[in-house]
Amino acid sequence: MRMKKPAVALATAALMTLAACGGGGGGGTTDGQPQKLDEGGAAGSAKDPDAEGPLPMPEGMQEGGTITVGSDEAPTTFDPTRAYYTDSTAILTLVTRALTQYVYRDGEMVLVPDLATDLGRPNSDNTEWTFTLKKGLKYEDGSPVEPEDVAYAVKRSFAIEELPEGPTYNLTYFLDGDTYKGPFQDGDDYRGVEVNGMDITIKMARPFAEMDYLASFPQFGAIPQEKDNPETYGNNPLATGPYKFSDYKPGTSLTLVKNDQWDPATDPGRIQAVDTWQFNFGEDLNRLQNEIINDTGEAQTTVNYDNTTPATYRAIQEEDPDRLVEGTSPCTYYWAMDQRRITELKVRQAVGWAFPYRNYWRSIGAIEGVTREGSPTLLPPGTNGRKEFDAIGNKGIETDPQKAKDLLAEAGYKPGEYELSWFFENDDPLSVAGKDQVVEAFEKAGFATKPVASTTETIRTDESDNDPPVNMITSSGWCSDWPTGGSWFPAQWDGDLVGQEGRPNPSMIKEPELDKEQDRIIETLPAEETAAAWGEFDELMMTKYYPAVLTGYSGTAMIHGSKVGGMENDNLRGGPTYQQMFVTQ
Repeated sequence: MRMKKPAVALATAALMTLAACGGGGGGGTTDGQPQKLDEGGAAGSAKDPDAEGPLPMPEGMQEGGTITVGSDEAPTTFDPTRAYYTDSTAILTLVTRALTQYVYRDGEMVLVPDLATDLGRPNSDNTEWTFTLKKGLKYEDGSPVEPEDVAYAVKRSFAIEELPEGPTYNLTYFLDGDTYKGPFQDGDDYRGVEVNGMDITIKMARPFAEMDYLASFPQFGAIPQEKDNPETYGNNPLATGPYKFSDYKPGTSLTLVKNDQWDPATDPGRIQAVDTWQFNFGEDLNRLQNEIINDTGEAQTTVNYDNTTPATYRAIQEEDPDRLVEGTSPCTYYWAMDQRRITELKVRQAVGWAFPYRNYWRSIGAIEGVTREGSPTLLPPGTNGRKEFDAIGNKGIETDPQKAKDLLAEAGYKPGEYELSWFFENDDPLSVAGKDQVVEAFEKAGFATKPVASTTETIRTDESDNDPPVNMITSSGWCSDWPTGGSWFPAQWDGDLVGQEGRPNPSMIKEPELDKEQDRIIETLPAEETAAAWGEFDELMMTKYYPAVLTGYSGTAMIHGSKVGGMENDNLRGGPTYQQMFVTQ
């Protein structure tokens, strides 16, 4: 899952114990039975296929009210097919339901059914998954949710030219994923999904044991074909959850109100406690966090899902630590180097040695050991099969400008000859401060630099361009969709993704050796061997090709007003547990 952006990311001091999220080493089993709750492995792998609604209403809850959520960021889209950043997918959990979902229980996110009656039923070799749609589900306009609507959403997920930036596992795993272009180009006669009564069966081109986890993404909800317009659907997606769009100003604000067609008896993961959710985007972070700390008026029911600045962190710990929500996040930040433009390995390694890790973290408001930790590997701690290694020998944190100069010289470049370029957000003081530190460090190491101005609202779109005026993509990072490399490498580092709309492969890496090895892991290895194989693949890719500068593992630390209840850390997304939040009495 794409991270919201490389901003402050606070965790506990024990950051190196980060837990991954989303699931274990495989959703299906050879006997076609889903894993039970008490059989969970890595953090986030627990499942409860028998969970039912309604959820009990929490004690101390006030009926109604408004929760205001502020952020200095601005989600690019709320189209369920396109949503793949952690913030947009989290907000959409209030509005659109998927086949499966996550619910917070005792410090962990547990996979439970949502639109489906269970977590899906794989065949013996995980090449078909069948989900049964619950009866009585309705859209916000009162019309029934039909199995054909889910099938259409599956077909729509292939329309990456019209709907870029979403998950791309379907291109790798689903039947005809390499040829079918979605309903807008190829029509809806797609043989990879079938409807039989209330059953939806999704067919695979290769075994895919993790489909129950993937089915929790907004991409696998319900969209009625007759009400779809790919250009505008994200401005008001038809609600199946407890809230619906009331007013949306892209880049600025979103107001959600109660959906009276939502039936809590069908939903084991959500409550409908507040009357209104008010999301405000592009906020001044220092002002917003100061207001929440002061805790007067509307600030008492306000949440900030950005991670706190160091000053805010210290202040809230001193004044009211109960309003600080900390937790783990299965994420790694990185700067992706475009392999079409930075072609020499030694130059890429020089960038890694030149990067000012500690100074960069400080400049964007991070705290070493609390907000960020060095990341010598791409896979974060807590990932099943993760292998310990050091990608370039700098422990993921050491800066050495002379080492960088030496590598540039070995590649045949004199100081000042090789230019590095990247986008930064000129309306975000932290982004500007980070840019300044990086410019200084890169130039000290012998590079020429060319930062290109973007904005908070447009940077995701700018960096999704396949031919941007830069050779590095810096708003990059990845969070485990489930805690094995199977949710990392096919989704971002597969050569077949190069050139696809939305730039799902940010480094544009296309190496036959890596693609062949990914195919071997996916297609030939037994399930019990794949986790370790992905750990070996991580080492192969990062040491032999080094397509990205790894800029730190992350965690979360968020604050809220004194009258916000039910806010915990969703360690699947590194954000608030919106589905269970309420205003206190």
